[in-house]
Amino acid sequence: MGGNYEKSIYNQLMEVMERLVSVEKELKNEKKEYKNEVIKLNEKISSLENIIDEKDRQIKILSDDNERLKRIINNNSTNSSMPPSTDQKCQSANQYSSRRKSVKKPGGQKGHTGTTLTKKDIEEKLGTGKYSHKTTIIGKGYGNYAVKYILDFEVVPVINEIRIYEDENGKINIPAEYRSNVIYGSFLKSVVVDLYEEGAMSNERICQFINALTGNTLDISSGSIYSFCKSFSVKAEENLKQIGNELLNEETICTDATVVTVDGKQCYIRNFSSNKAVLYTAMEKKSINALDKISFLKSYAGTLEHDHETALYHYGKGHGECNVHLLRYLKKNTEEAGTEWASGMSAFLCGINDRRKKHISEGTFFTDEEISKYEKRYDEILADGRKQNKTVKGKIAKQEEKALLVRLEKYKENHLLFMHNFSVPFENNMSERDLRKCKNRQKISGGFRKYSGNEMYCKIISVVETYKRKGMRILENIQKVFEGTPAF
Repeated sequence: MGGNYEKSIYNQLMEVMERLVSVEKELKNEKKEYKNEVIKLNEKISSLENIIDEKDRQIKILSDDNERLKRIINNNSTNSSMPPSTDQKCQSANQYSSRRKSVKKPGGQKGHTGTTLTKKDIEEKLGTGKYSHKTTIIGKGYGNYAVKYILDFEVVPVINEIRIYEDENGKINIPAEYRSNVIYGSFLKSVVVDLYEEGAMSNERICQFINALTGNTLDISSGSIYSFCKSFSVKAEENLKQIGNELLNEETICTDATVVTVDGKQCYIRNFSSNKAVLYTAMEKKSINALDKISFLKSYAGTLEHDHETALYHYGKGHGECNVHLLRYLKKNTEEAGTEWASGMSAFLCGINDRRKKHISEGTFFTDEEISKYEKRYDEILADGRKQNKTVKGKIAKQEEKALLVRLEKYKENHLLFMHNFSVPFENNMSERDLRKCKNRQKISGGFRKYSGNEMYCKIISVVETYKRKGMRILENIQKVFEGTPAF
């Protein structure tokens, strides 16, 4: 009885042990499966983390690009170097002008000198003998009458027959200018050059205009137009040297460059402007190597006013920065970064300029105390700007603002030079106005076919625009160049 009981207990123990072994196997299998599942989950988590990191990177790139595009879209003539004509793309017509609306009534203003011709003016003109005078009778032709004048002009084509007689030896010596049997006169050439210089017409349209003006009697060709202009540019070399010498004596010169197209490629026209003369030069690039080819510039020892072109800092002895361009960048910075220091700097610089104008009108200058106060305030605004820059959220806006602050600090002397030297203007507007004519030609003719055409245009426009600046008669002096007796 006892043996059977022990045997029964033993069997039960063995069954329990077998079950334990079976459970252990099941646990091991489940543990293995769980471990494999954990590995798979970890791999999936790692993969998802990589995807998230990549998405975050792409979001950051897109966010930065979106900020960049917003800055470009928001650019206009008031906060960047873009011309006002581009503002019409996003604004209605005539809304892009930054001029303040005048409170004056339209029309002639009180106190302004009128320009209406009077009988006295006409009688004085008749007294000079330079006007052809004819009389038209209305009515009976006798008794009392009233006098009215019509001021007009007539274009009469003239054929000048040149007879060259033989000398005492029976030989006919024909001057070089009369080698062709038929040539065009210097006055006609002068009119053509002036029309070309104005840049309002292509060569073909100049032909059409001249032919229409003369009743289609001249039948001039576009090839002749080019020939006249080329001849003038060659004969005007002496004038160009004198313009360069005159600019060398200027204390301050404004300079800028604009893009023109030459044979489908981007080139430039750079000008150097003063109140007495202006010189235009053709350039393939705006680099130092290209500037080195301008002999006048290498010899200039005065101050250059420009739009922060660092290559120009290798020339001249002084440099003034255009503060109007700076005001646009400051406005752009306020719009993008949302900080306040830039608007404060704009008001500060404009205030100095207003004070400068008052000094000029009174014949006085800034005192050392005033200069010290303004320079100290300039530094305080920059210090405030660096503090505000730390709070800017946009990456690009923050970088651009920091770069602007660095520029203002580095070129402080150049931005404030107009305060120390009254010959240095607050802005570079003179040079930019002188380049508008080049932009008109670019729009009308589409540029130049050859680089030599760009050079020819620059020579012509330099001489003619200097005539205008000096108040000289345009056609008369162009004619003198053709005849070999230039006025200067």
